[in-house]
Amino acid sequence: MAGNGSEQINLRLIGAIVLVATIGGFMFGYDSGAINGTQEGLKTTFGLDEAGLGLTVSALLPGCAMGAFLAGRLADIMGRRNVMLLAALLFLVSALASGAAGSALVLAIARFVAGVAVGAASVLSPAYISEVTPAHIRGRLSSLQQIMIIAGLTGAFLTNFYLARAAGSSLGVFWLGYPAWRWMFWLQAIPAILFFVTLLFIPESPRYLVAKGRMAEAEAVLARLFGAGTASIKAREIRASLVTDHQPKLSDLNDPATGKWRKIVWVGIGLATFQQLVGINVVFYYGAVLWQAVGFSESDALKINVLNGALSLVACLIAILLIDRIGRKPLLLIGSCGMALALTVLSFCFASGTFVDGELTLGDNIGQIALGSAVFYAALFNFSWGPVMWVMLGEMFPNQIRGSGLAVAGGAQWSANFAISASFPWLLSSIGLPITYGFYAAFAFLSIIFVLRFVHETRGTELEDMIG
Repeated sequence: MAGNGSEQINLRLIGAIVLVATIGGFMFGYDSGAINGTQEGLKTTFGLDEAGLGLTVSALLPGCAMGAFLAGRLADIMGRRNVMLLAALLFLVSALASGAAGSALVLAIARFVAGVAVGAASVLSPAYISEVTPAHIRGRLSSLQQIMIIAGLTGAFLTNFYLARAAGSSLGVFWLGYPAWRWMFWLQAIPAILFFVTLLFIPESPRYLVAKGRMAEAEAVLARLFGAGTASIKAREIRASLVTDHQPKLSDLNDPATGKWRKIVWVGIGLATFQQLVGINVVFYYGAVLWQAVGFSESDALKINVLNGALSLVACLIAILLIDRIGRKPLLLIGSCGMALALTVLSFCFASGTFVDGELTLGDNIGQIALGSAVFYAALFNFSWGPVMWVMLGEMFPNQIRGSGLAVAGGAQWSANFAISASFPWLLSSIGLPITYGFYAAFAFLSIIFVLRFVHETRGTELEDMIG
């Protein structure tokens, strides 16, 4: 227990809740990263060309958009924890089905189902954490979601690397006579089961309980979190922040004065889409393909992914130390400026390459600069837009519209992710890396203007005091 004024904050319980909720982030990262090392296996096993590979890999992302939208709405109907339990089950089903897929169509369907789970976890884990943590440490605890996403990505990269090495390649035979790339999917079942079981032991969000009129249950949860003396006061504050004549619904997003979406909704959509338009998931989904395209072997490309994950984890840890001290907006600005620079350098590096047998090759010095810029870029993303966007989406919307706001912003985030990821193989083969990365750099520059003009600081503000 720790005191903060009249509050008696149960840090042990809050820490346990945060740990369980962020397993959803780990699954989000692991599922997103697992596909990275399977692509040679998918192309060979199912006879996919570049366009087919892009569609199969990106089948996850429409599911993510649907999952994020539906989860935001269902969270207001069923509760935050119950929807996360459903997501855990979908993670398990998709992991087993992806590894067993006998055709590209079956794999694409399994990846779509995985996407629904990823989308749900991506919006609900940070929202749930923000609703059970005190304002003065909310940013740090919500940022742990990004740590777990990176841990999941890094775990997937390490697993893929060791499976491929043990089997000789991703196509090599591994346990029980199945190729390594299938086991890259099947091993996701382990954290999926852990996520489901541990969710059974944490309470429902007190803000959901108040919205449903279950005041006694809400006060009981608040008493466990913040102490009995604070529980009834906090429950009344939450109730006062809600509209009394109806339950939260999608139409609450409209400004009563204009009948159009509130400005805060558009800011949430902007944060969500800019996070993707800078091209970060090209590194996540196509890292191995990207580095092989500039001359690295498959083994070296997988090692680079592991290095990226480790450095990104360190960057995110630094962000956690700073987010509740200097705020969300400064971190976004630092990230936007740094990513714009790194992407510009990458574009020029790729422009200086030469083509050998139709493939781009970089000189040793230029290749090292490109690698350094890419690692710097990924680290900056995870110092800024990676954790901060999810923290802000989880906390910036008023209680009445949090579920609906997350539904719209989360759907926009994953739709942008799909557009960027699905287009990359085509862009790589048709217009080349220099122009493609110049496109991402341009959006990084535009994100600086967006943050300066439209994003307002939320550091230290109670959820009941958020203005929409």
